[in-house]
Amino acid sequence: MSYWAKSRIWMKWLFPNHIWKIKTTEKKVFLTFDDGPTPEITNWVLAQLKSFNAKASFFCIGDNIQKFPEIVSQILKHNHSVGNHTFNHLNGWKTETEKYVENTELCQKELEDGKWKKEDLQTKTYRLFRPPYGKIKPSQSKKLRKMGYKIVMWDIISYDFDQTITKEKCLENVLKNIENGSIIVFHDSQKSWKNLEYVLPKTLEFLKEKGFSSEKII
Repeated sequence: MSYWAKSRIWMKWLFPNHIWKIKTTEKKVFLTFDDGPTPEITNWVLAQLKSFNAKASFFCIGDNIQKFPEIVSQILKHNHSVGNHTFNHLNGWKTETEKYVENTELCQKELEDGKWKKEDLQTKTYRLFRPPYGKIKPSQSKKLRKMGYKIVMWDIISYDFDQTITKEKCLENVLKNIENGSIIVFHDSQKSWKNLEYVLPKTLEFLKEKGFSSEKII
């Protein structure tokens, strides 16, 4: 498989209005988790983060938010941020712009008016958005940004969802590319569990040893 664990400059040039990295001189990174919430796995992630006093951002699928609102409550109780990953995990390149925007708004409605307990929302519902697969048309991006969404991409992707790579390679994808301000993508999903279970604790240990903090995106 051909892939880039580190986002290329030309990708950032094509979408300069998307957030690829957080500009900072401090030793901090931004861990993010896509595709949840997922029973047991997301709860395990929260426990790992808590043990290292790390914060993160969870880009959730609306359908999963609807099914598992109690996990959203737990994410917020732990003072992490929650973002939008469309309601049905749509591929923007294969979806008409109007339908894509409607599906994103359907997910946002679950975030703002869903069944999870509103008292668990400690600040506000952030209008953070990450396109599934990283695939979004310029027309979709423009409309969503006009609606107030911050489109968050990544500096590093672990490829934890790729079951053809070893857990050691997955860890290498992350550790060898970490810089100040890196946005790092993991997935709290069944598909990624084999790699995530190995990579996340070791990533958190590495960050602690090197003096990095992990912060949420707002």
